[in-house]
Amino acid sequence: MIIITGAAGFIGSNLLERLNNEGFTDLVLVDDFSQKQKEFNYLGKKYSALINRDDFIPWLRENQRLAEFVFHLGARTDTTEFDVKVFDKLNLNYSKAVWNTCAEFGIPLVYASSAATYGAGELGYSDSHEIIPRLKPLNPYGESKNNFDKWVLEQKKTPSFWAGLKFFNVYGPNEYHKGRMASVVFHAFKQISETGKMKMFRSHKPEYKDGEQLRDFIYVKDVVDIMYFFLHNRKKSGIYNTGTGKAETFLELVTETFRAMNIKPVIEFIDTPLDIRDKYQYFTQAEMTKLRAAGYISHLRVLAEGVSEYVGEYLNKKK
Repeated sequence: MIIITGAAGFIGSNLLERLNNEGFTDLVLVDDFSQKQKEFNYLGKKYSALINRDDFIPWLRENQRLAEFVFHLGARTDTTEFDVKVFDKLNLNYSKAVWNTCAEFGIPLVYASSAATYGAGELGYSDSHEIIPRLKPLNPYGESKNNFDKWVLEQKKTPSFWAGLKFFNVYGPNEYHKGRMASVVFHAFKQISETGKMKMFRSHKPEYKDGEQLRDFIYVKDVVDIMYFFLHNRKKSGIYNTGTGKAETFLELVTETFRAMNIKPVIEFIDTPLDIRDKYQYFTQAEMTKLRAAGYISHLRVLAEGVSEYVGEYLNKKK
Protein backbone atom coordinates (compact mmCIF):
# COMPACT_ATOMS: atom_id res chain seq x y z
CA MET A 1 0.00 0.00 0.00
CA ILE A 2 1.34 3.41 -1.06
CA ILE A 3 0.04 6.58 0.56
CA ILE A 4 -0.13 10.02 -1.10
CA THR A 5 -0.98 13.09 0.94
CA GLY A 6 -2.18 16.02 -1.14
CA ALA A 7 -3.37 13.39 -3.61
CA ALA A 8 -6.16 15.56 -5.03
CA GLY A 9 -3.77 18.42 -5.66
CA PHE A 10 -1.56 19.31 -8.60
CA ILE A 11 1.56 17.20 -8.08
CA GLY A 12 -0.16 14.50 -6.03
CA SER A 13 -2.72 13.75 -8.73
CA ASN A 14 -0.01 13.47 -11.37
CA LEU A 15 1.81 11.00 -9.13
CA LEU A 16 -1.45 9.09 -8.70
CA GLU A 17 -1.84 8.80 -12.48
CA ARG A 18 1.76 7.64 -12.91
CA LEU A 19 1.39 4.97 -10.21
CA ASN A 20 -1.83 3.73 -11.82
CA ASN A 21 -0.05 3.56 -15.18
CA GLU A 22 2.70 1.49 -13.56
CA GLY A 23 0.13 -0.98 -12.18
CA PHE A 24 -0.20 0.34 -8.61
CA THR A 25 -3.83 0.41 -7.45
CA ASP A 26 -3.57 -0.18 -3.67
CA LEU A 27 -3.21 3.53 -3.08
CA VAL A 28 -4.48 5.56 -0.15
CA LEU A 29 -5.30 9.16 -1.04
CA VAL A 30 -5.13 11.78 1.70
CA ASP A 31 -6.44 15.32 1.25
CA ASP A 32 -9.14 17.80 2.17
CA PHE A 33 -11.77 16.27 -0.08
CA SER A 34 -14.32 18.98 0.74
CA GLN A 35 -12.75 21.07 -2.06
CA LYS A 36 -15.03 19.88 -4.85
CA GLN A 37 -13.11 21.66 -7.59
CA LYS A 38 -10.32 19.10 -7.18
CA GLU A 39 -12.54 16.03 -7.76
CA PHE A 40 -11.53 15.90 -11.43
CA ASN A 41 -7.92 15.21 -10.38
CA TYR A 42 -8.74 11.77 -8.98
CA LEU A 43 -11.97 10.97 -10.82
CA GLY A 44 -11.67 7.63 -12.62
CA LYS A 45 -8.35 6.78 -10.96
CA LYS A 46 -7.76 3.49 -9.15
CA TYR A 47 -7.22 3.63 -5.39
CA SER A 48 -8.26 1.74 -2.27
CA ALA A 49 -9.25 4.52 0.14
CA LEU A 50 -9.83 8.25 0.59
CA ILE A 51 -8.74 9.60 3.99
CA ASN A 52 -9.41 13.12 5.23
CA ARG A 53 -6.15 14.82 6.15
CA ASP A 54 -7.37 15.44 9.73
CA ASP A 55 -7.91 11.70 10.21
CA PHE A 56 -4.70 10.55 8.57
CA ILE A 57 -2.20 10.28 11.45
CA PRO A 58 -4.41 8.06 13.66
CA TRP A 59 -5.37 6.06 10.57
CA LEU A 60 -1.70 5.54 9.68
CA ARG A 61 -0.89 4.38 13.20
CA GLU A 62 -3.67 1.82 13.00
CA ASN A 63 -2.70 0.62 9.52
CA GLN A 64 1.09 1.03 9.61
CA ARG A 65 1.76 -2.66 8.88
CA LEU A 66 0.17 -2.27 5.46
CA ALA A 67 2.05 0.92 4.54
CA GLU A 68 4.90 0.37 2.09
CA PHE A 69 5.71 4.02 1.29
CA VAL A 70 4.44 7.54 2.03
CA PHE A 71 4.59 10.47 -0.39
CA HIS A 72 3.83 13.53 1.72
CA LEU A 73 2.87 16.25 -0.77
CA GLY A 74 0.01 17.92 1.08
CA ALA A 75 0.74 21.52 2.14
CA ARG A 76 -0.49 25.09 2.09
CA THR A 77 1.36 26.49 -0.92
CA ASP A 78 0.02 30.05 -1.11
CA THR A 79 3.05 32.35 -1.17
CA THR A 80 0.77 35.37 -0.64
CA GLU A 81 -0.54 34.03 2.67
CA PHE A 82 1.19 35.76 5.58
CA ASP A 83 -0.53 34.14 8.57
CA VAL A 84 2.32 32.15 10.09
CA LYS A 85 -0.12 30.10 12.20
CA VAL A 86 -1.60 28.60 9.03
CA PHE A 87 1.81 27.39 7.88
CA ASP A 88 2.78 26.19 11.36
CA LYS A 89 -0.31 24.00 11.44
CA LEU A 90 -0.48 22.65 7.89
CA ASN A 91 3.16 22.65 6.76
CA LEU A 92 5.38 22.40 9.82
CA ASN A 93 3.54 20.58 12.60
CA TYR A 94 1.54 18.30 10.30
CA SER A 95 4.75 17.30 8.51
CA LYS A 96 6.43 16.59 11.85
CA ALA A 97 3.58 14.25 12.74
CA VAL A 98 3.92 12.43 9.40
CA TRP A 99 7.69 12.14 9.86
CA ASN A 100 7.46 10.90 13.45
CA THR A 101 4.89 8.25 12.55
CA CYS A 102 6.96 7.03 9.59
CA ALA A 103 10.08 7.00 11.78
CA GLU A 104 8.34 5.07 14.55
CA PHE A 105 7.16 2.31 12.20
CA GLY A 106 10.02 2.30 9.70
CA ILE A 107 7.96 3.53 6.74
CA PRO A 108 9.94 5.12 3.84
CA LEU A 109 9.01 8.75 3.23
CA VAL A 110 9.38 11.27 0.41
CA TYR A 111 8.19 14.75 1.29
CA ALA A 112 7.79 18.04 -0.59
CA SER A 113 10.13 20.88 0.23
CA SER A 114 10.48 23.94 -2.03
CA ALA A 115 12.90 26.20 -3.85
CA ALA A 116 11.18 29.01 -1.92
CA THR A 117 13.54 28.02 0.90
CA TYR A 118 16.42 29.64 -1.04
CA GLY A 119 14.99 33.16 -0.73
CA ALA A 120 16.81 35.64 -2.95
CA GLY A 121 19.56 33.11 -3.59
CA GLU A 122 22.25 34.86 -1.55
CA LEU A 123 23.81 31.49 -0.72
CA GLY A 124 23.25 29.96 -4.15
CA TYR A 125 21.07 26.98 -4.97
CA SER A 126 23.03 24.02 -3.65
CA ASP A 127 21.07 21.30 -1.84
CA SER A 128 23.99 20.72 0.52
CA HIS A 129 22.66 20.08 4.02
CA GLU A 130 25.28 22.43 5.45
CA ILE A 131 23.69 25.61 4.05
CA ILE A 132 20.07 24.83 4.97
CA PRO A 133 20.23 26.36 8.48
CA ARG A 134 21.55 29.63 6.96
CA LEU A 135 18.93 30.09 4.24
CA LYS A 136 16.67 33.16 4.36
CA PRO A 137 13.30 32.55 2.66
CA LEU A 138 11.35 35.59 1.48
CA ASN A 139 7.90 34.64 2.78
CA PRO A 140 6.16 32.55 5.48
CA TYR A 141 5.55 29.69 3.01
CA GLY A 142 9.28 29.38 2.28
CA GLU A 143 10.05 29.72 5.99
CA SER A 144 7.68 26.88 6.86
CA LYS A 145 9.35 24.60 4.32
CA ASN A 146 12.85 25.53 5.46
CA ASN A 147 11.90 25.19 9.13
CA PHE A 148 10.81 21.64 8.45
CA ASP A 149 13.99 20.86 6.49
CA LYS A 150 16.06 22.19 9.41
CA TRP A 151 14.04 20.14 11.89
CA VAL A 152 14.47 16.99 9.76
CA LEU A 153 18.25 17.37 9.75
CA GLU A 154 18.26 17.52 13.55
CA GLN A 155 16.38 14.24 13.99
CA LYS A 156 18.13 11.16 15.32
CA LYS A 157 15.13 8.90 14.68
CA THR A 158 14.30 8.77 10.98
CA PRO A 159 12.18 6.72 8.57
CA SER A 160 13.97 3.70 7.08
CA PHE A 161 14.53 5.88 4.02
CA TRP A 162 13.64 9.52 3.45
CA ALA A 163 14.03 12.19 0.80
CA GLY A 164 12.99 15.84 0.90
CA LEU A 165 12.48 17.25 -2.58
CA LYS A 166 12.99 20.97 -3.15
CA PHE A 167 10.52 21.59 -5.96
CA PHE A 168 11.46 24.49 -8.22
CA ASN A 169 8.86 26.13 -10.53
CA VAL A 170 6.57 23.24 -11.41
CA TYR A 171 4.03 23.47 -14.25
CA GLY A 172 1.76 20.99 -16.00
CA PRO A 173 -1.64 19.28 -15.99
CA ASN A 174 -4.12 19.37 -13.07
CA GLU A 175 -3.24 22.80 -11.69
CA TYR A 176 -6.47 24.52 -12.74
CA HIS A 177 -7.73 24.69 -9.13
CA LYS A 178 -4.71 26.62 -7.81
CA GLY A 179 -5.96 30.10 -8.76
CA ARG A 180 -3.28 32.76 -8.39
CA MET A 181 -0.72 30.08 -7.45
CA ALA A 182 -1.04 28.20 -10.76
CA SER A 183 1.98 28.30 -13.07
CA VAL A 184 2.72 31.14 -15.46
CA VAL A 185 2.13 28.71 -18.35
CA PHE A 186 -1.42 28.12 -17.15
CA HIS A 187 -2.11 31.84 -16.70
CA ALA A 188 -0.49 32.67 -20.02
CA PHE A 189 -2.65 30.16 -21.88
CA LYS A 190 -5.79 31.50 -20.21
CA GLN A 191 -4.92 35.15 -20.89
CA ILE A 192 -3.88 34.54 -24.48
CA SER A 193 -7.04 32.53 -25.15
CA GLU A 194 -9.24 35.31 -23.77
CA THR A 195 -7.43 38.46 -24.97
CA GLY A 196 -4.88 37.45 -27.61
CA LYS A 197 -2.05 38.90 -25.54
CA MET A 198 -0.11 38.33 -22.32
CA LYS A 199 0.56 40.74 -19.46
CA MET A 200 3.89 40.10 -17.74
CA PHE A 201 5.53 41.56 -14.66
CA ARG A 202 8.16 44.12 -15.55
CA SER A 203 11.50 44.04 -13.80
CA HIS A 204 12.02 46.31 -10.81
CA LYS A 205 15.75 45.61 -10.72
CA PRO A 206 18.06 47.38 -13.21
CA GLU A 207 20.21 44.28 -13.75
CA TYR A 208 17.23 42.42 -15.25
CA LYS A 209 15.40 43.56 -18.39
CA ASP A 210 11.62 43.24 -18.48
CA GLY A 211 10.66 39.60 -18.91
CA GLU A 212 14.20 38.38 -18.37
CA GLN A 213 13.70 37.33 -14.78
CA LEU A 214 15.00 33.75 -14.65
CA ARG A 215 13.55 30.65 -13.04
CA ASP A 216 14.23 26.94 -13.13
CA PHE A 217 10.95 25.65 -14.60
CA ILE A 218 10.32 21.91 -14.29
CA TYR A 219 7.52 19.94 -15.95
CA VAL A 220 5.37 18.05 -13.44
CA LYS A 221 5.92 14.73 -15.22
CA ASP A 222 9.65 15.06 -14.54
CA VAL A 223 8.90 15.79 -10.87
CA VAL A 224 6.78 12.65 -10.74
CA ASP A 225 9.50 10.63 -12.46
CA ILE A 226 11.98 11.72 -9.77
CA MET A 227 9.55 10.67 -7.03
CA TYR A 228 9.00 7.34 -8.76
CA PHE A 229 12.78 6.90 -8.91
CA PHE A 230 12.99 7.22 -5.12
CA LEU A 231 10.22 4.68 -4.67
CA HIS A 232 12.61 2.11 -6.16
CA ASN A 233 15.99 3.60 -5.21
CA ARG A 234 16.32 4.00 -1.44
CA LYS A 235 20.07 4.04 -0.99
CA LYS A 236 20.84 7.64 -0.01
CA SER A 237 18.49 9.60 2.23
CA GLY A 238 18.69 13.38 2.10
CA ILE A 239 17.32 16.63 0.73
CA TYR A 240 17.45 16.93 -3.06
CA ASN A 241 16.86 19.75 -5.52
CA THR A 242 14.08 18.96 -7.97
CA GLY A 243 14.56 21.24 -10.94
CA THR A 244 16.17 21.00 -14.37
CA GLY A 245 19.46 22.74 -13.59
CA LYS A 246 18.74 25.28 -16.35
CA ALA A 247 17.29 28.74 -15.68
CA GLU A 248 15.09 30.13 -18.45
CA THR A 249 13.37 33.52 -18.71
CA PHE A 250 9.68 34.27 -18.28
CA LEU A 251 9.86 35.79 -21.75
CA GLU A 252 10.95 32.42 -23.16
CA LEU A 253 8.12 30.71 -21.28
CA VAL A 254 5.47 33.06 -22.64
CA THR A 255 6.92 32.94 -26.16
CA GLU A 256 6.82 29.13 -26.09
CA THR A 257 3.20 29.29 -24.94
CA PHE A 258 2.27 31.54 -27.87
CA ARG A 259 4.15 29.19 -30.21
CA ALA A 260 2.34 26.12 -28.88
CA MET A 261 -0.96 27.93 -29.46
CA ASN A 262 0.06 29.00 -32.99
CA ILE A 263 -0.50 32.67 -32.10
CA LYS A 264 1.87 35.58 -32.78
CA PRO A 265 3.30 36.91 -29.47
CA VAL A 266 1.76 40.13 -28.12
CA ILE A 267 3.21 41.02 -24.71
CA GLU A 268 2.45 43.92 -22.35
CA PHE A 269 4.49 44.62 -19.22
CA ILE A 270 2.82 45.67 -15.96
CA ASP A 271 4.11 46.48 -12.47
CA THR A 272 4.65 43.56 -10.12
CA PRO A 273 1.94 43.73 -7.39
CA LEU A 274 3.15 45.49 -4.27
CA ASP A 275 2.19 42.60 -1.96
CA ILE A 276 4.79 40.33 -3.59
CA ARG A 277 7.25 42.81 -5.14
CA ASP A 278 9.87 42.74 -2.36
CA LYS A 279 9.54 38.97 -2.03
CA TYR A 280 9.91 38.16 -5.71
CA GLN A 281 12.68 35.80 -6.81
CA TYR A 282 14.53 37.12 -9.88
CA PHE A 283 16.71 34.05 -10.38
CA THR A 284 16.55 30.38 -9.43
CA GLN A 285 18.58 27.52 -10.83
CA ALA A 286 18.84 24.15 -9.15
CA GLU A 287 22.20 22.49 -8.68
CA MET A 288 21.38 18.93 -9.72
CA THR A 289 24.67 17.19 -8.95
CA LYS A 290 23.38 15.37 -5.86
CA LEU A 291 20.35 13.87 -7.59
CA ARG A 292 22.45 12.73 -10.54
CA ALA A 293 25.00 11.21 -8.15
CA ALA A 294 22.15 9.30 -6.49
CA GLY A 295 21.58 7.57 -9.83
CA TYR A 296 18.86 9.61 -11.52
CA ILE A 297 19.93 9.82 -15.16
CA SER A 298 16.68 10.52 -17.04
CA HIS A 299 16.32 13.51 -19.35
CA LEU A 300 14.69 16.60 -17.81
CA ARG A 301 12.52 18.58 -20.22
CA VAL A 302 13.45 22.17 -21.06
CA LEU A 303 10.64 24.73 -21.46
CA ALA A 304 10.20 24.23 -25.19
CA GLU A 305 9.48 20.53 -24.64
CA GLY A 306 7.33 20.79 -21.54
CA VAL A 307 5.23 23.75 -22.67
CA SER A 308 4.61 22.16 -26.05
CA GLU A 309 3.24 19.00 -24.44
CA TYR A 310 1.27 20.80 -21.72
CA VAL A 311 -0.42 23.22 -24.10
CA GLY A 312 -0.83 20.82 -27.01
CA GLU A 313 -1.96 17.69 -25.20
CA TYR A 314 -3.83 19.18 -22.21
CA LEU A 315 -4.76 22.87 -22.23
CA ASN A 316 -5.81 23.07 -25.89
CA LYS A 317 -8.05 20.03 -25.43
CA LYS A 318 -9.87 21.59 -22.46
CA LYS A 319 -10.84 24.78 -24.31
